Amino acid sequence: MNLWETLLELIIGAIAVAALLSNVLVLLCFMSSAEIRAQVPGIFVLNLSLCNILSATVNMPATALGVAQGGKPFGDAFCWTVSFVDTFLTTNTMLSMAALSIDRWVAVVFPLTYSSKMRYRKAFAMLGYAWLHSLSFSLTPVLLSWTDYSPSYASCTTVHSKLSHTEHTTFIIFTALLHAASFLLSLIVLCLAYLKVLQVARFHCKRIDVVTVQTLLLLVDIHPSVKQRCLLEQKKRRQRATKKICVFIGSFVLCFGPYVITRLAELVPSVKINRHWGVASKCLVYSKAAMDPFVYSLLRQQYRKALIGMTSRILGRNIYSSSGHSSSSDTENECNLPRVN
Repeated sequence: MNLWETLLELIIGAIAVAALLSNVLVLLCFMSSAEIRAQVPGIFVLNLSLCNILSATVNMPATALGVAQGGKPFGDAFCWTVSFVDTFLTTNTMLSMAALSIDRWVAVVFPLTYSSKMRYRKAFAMLGYAWLHSLSFSLTPVLLSWTDYSPSYASCTTVHSKLSHTEHTTFIIFTALLHAASFLLSLIVLCLAYLKVLQVARFHCKRIDVVTVQTLLLLVDIHPSVKQRCLLEQKKRRQRATKKICVFIGSFVLCFGPYVITRLAELVPSVKINRHWGVASKCLVYSKAAMDPFVYSLLRQQYRKALIGMTSRILGRNIYSSSGHSSSSDTENECNLPRVN
């Protein structure tokens, strides 16, 4: 085993530990907080976290063993199972992110009717579609015996090297449909939903800016430093919305894009995938499982509150109190302006 393969094993192990711990924290927050359970996005986040935990406990260790042994870690049955779980979880994860983007689009564009438009019944219907969609694309290669250990990715996945000409053509069509119906579809939904959210957020920020300037002009006796802080807070709000959208879409493209492009490129007979690049692209997919808890949940106010509450109960004292707020909240209170989430 060379240094590069040892490094890959360490990277996969670190990603697996980070993904497992962070997603378990999300599950604990969901179970301990009635506020999170009462919100529809919590269902999508729960499904996403469960997928990430399964990936960290099944697929990542299997890939690490594949790198260490340089071949199929166990028998054919195990390899088929790992391949099925890998395709299912990857597809389900992408669709869960698309569902979250749709939920946020409805919340921002239709704030007054959100509770009636996004009920638990619709959320479960969206998840039901995601599960059926994922099952159909993950079962097909297993039933058609298209799964085996791939040295290019050091993991059990769909392969086409031993297929006949007719089967190879069918495999190409299937692979194109798989990535078009999972990666491309989810990316389109993400872009359309979040760009609309950004457009609406900027429109509201402009309206708030007008109200803020008019208010500051009327309050002639307010201290200049407070006025400056109010204006800076408005600017930060505009930048904050743009950064969040870039993180949502950028992390999706960065983590899934290289792997999807590699899987499509290998369909060309003259293209040979380098083993190190193939495993590295797989690691990027795995890294999304460790990023998702921070991108979609743990950095949000409800989850931070739930984490502090759990820590308080463990330590036997009430850490979370109403003694202080963030500096931005103080600025907003001084300006007497409404906070826009």
